[in-house]
Amino acid sequence: MSDDGSDFDGVDDSDGGTLADRKRPLRYVMSAAYVLAGITHFLAPKAFARVVPPGLPKPRALVYLSGIAEVGLGLGVACDRTRRGSAWGIMALLGAVFPANVYMATDDVAAEFAPDRLSGVARAAAWARLPLQGVLLLWAWWYTRPDSADGDDHQSGRSGDAQRRQ
Repeated sequence: MSDDGSDFDGVDDSDGGTLADRKRPLRYVMSAAYVLAGITHFLAPKAFARVVPPGLPKPRALVYLSGIAEVGLGLGVACDRTRRGSAWGIMALLGAVFPANVYMATDDVAAEFAPDRLSGVARAAAWARLPLQGVLLLWAWWYTRPDSADGDDHQSGRSGDAQRRQ
């Protein structure tokens, strides 16, 4: 938060616009990313099941469950009415899958997915993914906040669409 009470939603960037101006388009990017990631759980379930930590039951079922969650939450974050709840759901999902990301980095599972010549890159990517989770959490958190630019003030109990029509 800055001295004037504003937060990063209105920070000017080098292009002359504000981050808030990009909030809605970035929401659609987030939506597409989660939907596509969720779909890949169904296209390559064996690969995803290999990164489920060994102590967890039914790895394939967990892969399908997380895929369903990613698709559903990804679609939900794109809609004004479900954006905030879906963003909270994405944050919970990121927390739930974090142990798999730690397992992938610490037990060298990532190297199994790459040819021998690229195993070092796969290991580095698995470790880089861990702090990226924090970035993804902040990105999702951004959409949990009411934002009049998104029509989400909910004044007088009206939906975002009803407020924009006024």
